[in-house]
Amino acid sequence: MEETATTERLVKQKLAVFDRLQTEFEECFRYIQDVHGQQRFSTFSVSDAVHYLHALWICECKDRLLSIYKNFRRYEGRHCLELLQGWQEGEIANVVDFLYRKLDMLPVADITRQLHQALYHDNDKDLARRLEHGRLILLNRGMNLMHVLDAIFALKEDQIVKEAQFACMQYGHHPSQIAEQIAMMDTPLYSFIPHRVLAQRNMMLMNKMGANVMSKPADQPGQRSWRVLEPTEPLSPFAEHVIEGYLELTSPLSNNIKGHRFIDRPEHSETLDM
Repeated sequence: MEETATTERLVKQKLAVFDRLQTEFEECFRYIQDVHGQQRFSTFSVSDAVHYLHALWICECKDRLLSIYKNFRRYEGRHCLELLQGWQEGEIANVVDFLYRKLDMLPVADITRQLHQALYHDNDKDLARRLEHGRLILLNRGMNLMHVLDAIFALKEDQIVKEAQFACMQYGHHPSQIAEQIAMMDTPLYSFIPHRVLAQRNMMLMNKMGANVMSKPADQPGQRSWRVLEPTEPLSPFAEHVIEGYLELTSPLSNNIKGHRFIDRPEHSETLDM
């Protein structure tokens, strides 16, 4: 009982902290989606790169507060804090390596081959339209990477560090604050505590965020491939597979293949036999 009460108190604390974080999380989540290709930025400064690392950390805080199992590393928030700390001390190469790993274009050649197959062999215009949209997202992502690398490489190292320090101050990542933020992530408040209320809060939140992200014209019903068309009602059983030529045989006549004459004999009662 005492352990249950402790868990309930911790869950309430997690929800209270997330209530204060939710608005910033929603902004950061949308920003990450934009950087990952939903938007093509015309410029991407050092400050924007700091914003991106900050947003990844905020999203990991959300995952930890709402106890999202096994997904702590998808945003690499702790690593982002370490990168911001090192950046302010002059370690630039690690930041470049991280940005390149996160934003490097996925192989668009494969999508181009699939697009050609859909257009000229399968005659699947809906799938082709989705592939074109996906390829554009990847291209936006690659362009954003080139913009941020251009912004970093255009400056002298001391200028890069100064801009990073100024941006980190704006987003609350002074070196002394970063040390506290890293230590905070090791507290029970940010530990994994599976609980129905936390899971429900996360599902409601991400349903809302997912709807916002998928509100682009290309993602609307009618513009998608056949894989996400509305189902036909009523739905058939999941494991049903009708064999060609199958006949349902349930009556005695149908099951009497050899045509034997038989009758259903009455069962003998033990009482009558006695």
